[in-house]
Amino acid sequence: VQLQACGGGLVQAGGSLRLSCAASGRAFSMGWFRQAPGKEREFVTSIGYNGGSTFYADSVKGRFTISRDNAKNTMYLQMNSLKPADTAVYYCAAAGRIILTKSATSATSYDYWGQGTQVTVSS
Repeated sequence: VQLQACGGGLVQAGGSLRLSCAASGRAFSMGWFRQAPGKEREFVTSIGYNGGSTFYADSVKGRFTISRDNAKNTMYLQMNSLKPADTAVYYCAAAGRIILTKSATSATSYDYWGQGTQVTVSS
């Protein structure tokens, strides 16, 4: 499965962006991670195959919403109330099997990764 992420860009603090991740084939659990300069890659959010079992990092809870459209093999990340601290390269990830929620925060649980899309939030 190949993943193609897009939708990043430059936005002012308080603004919104919507990221998309198109998969070349069927993916089970999917998620978004991000990596800021000089920092390790961190978990943002994950979603189960049927659109349920969503889970969010505390830092984005209430501001970000993950969703997916299996008919289009596409996952989305709606990001609202963006902060400068959200500035990072955002990566989408997918697994070839269902991942338990408790494992969804670990990058090693995923089999496929997109190339990343840059999100920059100015103050």
